[in-house]
Amino acid sequence: MTAITGLAGLRPASTDAARRVTVPPYDVIKPGSKLEAALQGNPDSLWHVTLGAQPLPALERMQAAALVEDAEPCFYVYEQTWGKGQSRLGMFAAVAVTPYAQGQVIRHEKVFDDKVQGRLALTRATGLTLEPVFLLTRSAITAVMRQVAAGEQPLYAFTSDFAGQSELHGIANRFWRVPSSSPRGQELTRLVAQHPLYIADGHHRYHAALLGGQSHCMAYVVEQAGIQAYNRVVNGVRRFADIAGQLALEKVPAFATPPKHAFALYHRGQAYVLKARQVPADVVGRLDCSILERELYPLLGLEHSMIKDAKRFDYYPEQDLQRMQEVVDKGDYDLAIALSPVSIEELIAVADAGMGNPEIVMPEKSTFFAPKILSGIMLYRHRAR
Repeated sequence: MTAITGLAGLRPASTDAARRVTVPPYDVIKPGSKLEAALQGNPDSLWHVTLGAQPLPALERMQAAALVEDAEPCFYVYEQTWGKGQSRLGMFAAVAVTPYAQGQVIRHEKVFDDKVQGRLALTRATGLTLEPVFLLTRSAITAVMRQVAAGEQPLYAFTSDFAGQSELHGIANRFWRVPSSSPRGQELTRLVAQHPLYIADGHHRYHAALLGGQSHCMAYVVEQAGIQAYNRVVNGVRRFADIAGQLALEKVPAFATPPKHAFALYHRGQAYVLKARQVPADVVGRLDCSILERELYPLLGLEHSMIKDAKRFDYYPEQDLQRMQEVVDKGDYDLAIALSPVSIEELIAVADAGMGNPEIVMPEKSTFFAPKILSGIMLYRHRAR
C-alpha cells in the first residue's frame, strides 16, 4: 500500500504572488544564463532560496512579502497548458518515504552523493521541502482531478513569464486546493494506495528525504506524462571529422528527432542519421543512450566519467534542437546528437528489473520530462519519522 496524505506548509498568497515566486526547478537553471540573471533580479523569486547565497534571509523576506501559511493538510490539483491545447493534470501530495526495497516508491536512476547532500543541507536549513519529486501512478486519479477542475475556482491562474529563457515560459498554470479529509481527498488517497509509485524525475530529492529521515516527501503525482529525449552536444577527445569515415552515416536534409535505435547528428551545417549496429535484449542495454555510449563515444574518445564535464558535454531537451545547432555552429561544441525519447514502458521495465537488482538503473541523462513542474507553488513543512 502506497500511503499519501495532504500537504501543509507555505504557498503564494495570490495569483500575482504565484507569478512572482515560482521558478523552474533548480537543476535546469544553468549558472550564468540569461534565465538565472532574470530570476536573480526578482527579489521574490524562489531562486534566492534554492540557489542563492543566503537562502534563509531570502525565505524570511518571501514569507513576509508573498507567502501564506496553509496549515490544513490538502492535496493540490495542478494543471499546466501549453502549445496548441496540450495539457497535463496532476496533484501535489505528501508521499510516505519508504526504503526502495519495500517497493512502494520505485526508482530507475542512479543518484550522486554531491547532489543529494546539497538538497539535504537545504531542507535541513529551511525545515521545508522546496521542490517536489515527480511520480507516476497506474491509479485512475485523473477523473477525480477533472471533477475538481470543472467544479471549483482555482487558487491561482497565471501564465509563466521567463522571458523566453525556459521551456516553462508561456505555460498556463491553474492550481486547486482539495482538503485531504474531503470526499474527493479521501478518494484520491484510496486510489493512489492501490499501486506503487514510480519516480519519473527527482531521484536526488527523494533520496535526500530518505537519508534525512523525513516521514513524507512532497510529490507531484500524475497518471500520464510526456518524456522528451535528453539530447547532447559534445566535444570529443577526437574530433567528429576525424572519425566520420568509420561510421555508416546517412546524410539527411534536417537535424530532427530520429526513430528508435538511430541517432541524429549535426556537424558543420550537415545533418546525418546513424543507425545502431546492435540492439541487445536486456532492458538497459537496449536503451538508445546505452547504445550511443557503446557504439559512438569510444570512437570520439569519450568515457562515462566525462558525462558531467561541461567542457565535453552539455544537455538539451528535445525542443531545443535549433539551439543545439547554434552552439555547434559557434564552435562551442563539435557535434550535436539527438536521440529518440525513452518510452514510459521502457522506464517501467528498467524500474521493475531494478527491484530485484539495485545495480539495474538507467544511464544518466536518459529522460527529460516535459513540461517540468514549477517550483515555489507549494513549500512543504515536512516532518521526521
